Amino acid sequence: MFPVTRMRRLRMKETIRGMVEETRLDVGDFIYPMFVVFGTDKKEEIPAMPGIFRLSADRLVREAQRVRRLGIRAVLLFGIPETKDEMGSPGYDDNGVVQTAVRTLKEGVEDLVVITDVCLCEYTSHGHCGIVADGAIINDPTVELLARMAVTHARAGADMVAPSDMMDGRIGSIRRALDEEGFTDIPIMSYAAKYASGFYGPFREAAGSAPAFGDRRSHQMAPTNVREALREVALDVEEGADIIMIKPALAYLDVISLVRDRFDLPIAAYSVSGEYAMVKAAAQQGWIDGERVMMEILVSIKRAGADLIISYFAPEAAEILSRPAS
Repeated sequence: MFPVTRMRRLRMKETIRGMVEETRLDVGDFIYPMFVVFGTDKKEEIPAMPGIFRLSADRLVREAQRVRRLGIRAVLLFGIPETKDEMGSPGYDDNGVVQTAVRTLKEGVEDLVVITDVCLCEYTSHGHCGIVADGAIINDPTVELLARMAVTHARAGADMVAPSDMMDGRIGSIRRALDEEGFTDIPIMSYAAKYASGFYGPFREAAGSAPAFGDRRSHQMAPTNVREALREVALDVEEGADIIMIKPALAYLDVISLVRDRFDLPIAAYSVSGEYAMVKAAAQQGWIDGERVMMEILVSIKRAGADLIISYFAPEAAEILSRPAS
């Protein structure tokens, strides 16, 4: 009771505030998403995502070396192929853009965890996440191709695969395919609860993966649903997922929190391109303190229960975290 109890006592000094922090970000929490293209010495800025680039493999290595020096331990690769077709075949080519980049990264960057996105949307001419027949995405044949893609990534040297397609049964299929090929130690980070969100726009520009027709609501989740997310997570855990992911992060902190309460697996949350773009745009206009808002968003994701945060902010946040305490 006041005046004996004064909550401000622990807020009056910076050093004391630091001592009693309940939630702490660590640079080891971050996974940095990166876009790779074929060619050499390519560095193409993405207009909607200032500071984020499409990089050829040689440039990718240099950037990965930089972020590794900052203490970031893992990257998540997305590939932009030179050609696309209706079956997404460049995505499961052993000499595809991601497979080539994985080999280059593993040779060029020491002690880096290379995670690969497993989905067809970047490789199909129609931009959808699977095989299309009569205007609909066909689940089971798509799952077979996703499993094939995951194996090519593992064969190239990927440390972990991350299926983002939201097809039914793909975790079990990928697990079986990896095991049959001798990759029993390759973990799966499943996009277990991926919502049909408006926050993905800048990513689709970056990857050239916007659907040519329709949308992705037949497989990505409705933003209105939470119980469904828990079912999706439970199924992926049963099928063999090692890490589960919620995407996007900021508008779905409640989902992260509920999943944390129900499941013991490591949880990743993807702070997506739209979250990044909004902060950058508002900061450029002088409407917000971009650095402060960035860190507040990342702390909120960790506070909600995420163990790992996939974020385009990762290098900036790592630099801030490395600053000496005042």
